[in-house]
Amino acid sequence: MLQLKIVSPEKVEYDGAADRILVPGTMGQFEILNDHAPIISTLQKGTVEYVNKEGKTSLEIQGGFVEVQKNQVSLCVELK
Repeated sequence: MLQLKIVSPEKVEYDGAADRILVPGTMGQFEILNDHAPIISTLQKGTVEYVNKEGKTSLEIQGGFVEVQKNQVSLCVELK
């Protein structure tokens, strides 16, 4: 299980568990799963999707960055 935190300049958009996360990386869309290798990547305009026990949630972003380390995923994003 991943611990996901999505922060925008206005507020914390989400802070909780996620099974998988799909992000619009600058070099292309990629998926983050449990035990993903550590990474820091910029994000481009697109859709962030994450799945948890409540189902799939989508969030439109203008850009930002993502950091993954030891199943902790942090997204700092600018919303539409």
